[in-house]
Amino acid sequence: MAVDDSTGSCSECGGRLRTTETELICENCGLVSDEDAIDRGPEWRSFDDGPDRRRTGAPLTRSRHDRGLSTEIGYGSGSGSYTRLSGRKRRQIARLRREHNRARISTKADRNQVYGFTEIKRVNGLLSLPDSVREQACTLFESAQSEGLLQGRSLEGFAAAAIYATCRTNSLARTIDEIVAVARADADELKAAYDALNRELELPTGPIDPTQYLPRYASKLELEPAIENRAREYVTTLLEDGAIGGRNPSGVAAACLYAAAGERENWPSITQTAAADVADVAPATIRSTAVALEELNPSSNG
Repeated sequence: MAVDDSTGSCSECGGRLRTTETELICENCGLVSDEDAIDRGPEWRSFDDGPDRRRTGAPLTRSRHDRGLSTEIGYGSGSGSYTRLSGRKRRQIARLRREHNRARISTKADRNQVYGFTEIKRVNGLLSLPDSVREQACTLFESAQSEGLLQGRSLEGFAAAAIYATCRTNSLARTIDEIVAVARADADELKAAYDALNRELELPTGPIDPTQYLPRYASKLELEPAIENRAREYVTTLLEDGAIGGRNPSGVAAACLYAAAGERENWPSITQTAAADVADVAPATIRSTAVALEELNPSSNG
């Protein structure tokens, strides 16, 4: 479907269009107005009867301690050339490979960085976060190491804190408990490392918008899209009236879903305990937010 360049709005609902990596989508209804699936990066395939298209080398990455610039001793090209080597030659190459790997990580700082980056990659994958978060978290971990913040603190804690801080700066809804559940650090180690990052590096972190939690929580509670949309309106009401200050944004999102689910008789209702479990807060948090919402909008709790 063609894009309306003159208005920059969706041809179906009139909503605002947003450009992603390969698509132009409507923020309101999700309609894909246009797409560009062309990969404009280097061509990595190699053909025996043609030129080597891998001439540009591997892309640089911040998620490796050497940015991906170091060389590696491989295991053969698959053409059978390695299998023709004698046993003595294979043992020699294995020793060279081992010493080469040791030379690449020659200092304790490099070893700590490799370990931290590996932990960040593992946690990032388990949380299904985009690669851009991993890259930024590795950069943050490297900055903390350069400032000497790792001394006397847990490497695992800083790896988890780097991911949490990156999520906060990018307004991605991930709680400390969600990260601790898959990380090799406990909550105290993460908080100590995050406090050091926030204090020394002055991270541009701010409160997370409660609406970022709504899709995941609604899915876990098996609530209909109509309930999620109504909860989004409740969050907007609380924001406009300044009633969210000092409240846990995760708890606010769960409380708004709880209030929205109980608004109509034909909608499936949920208990305060179920909403609290999803947001990992106390039922009292859900109750207090629901009361505040009812005071602002008496019809919200039918």
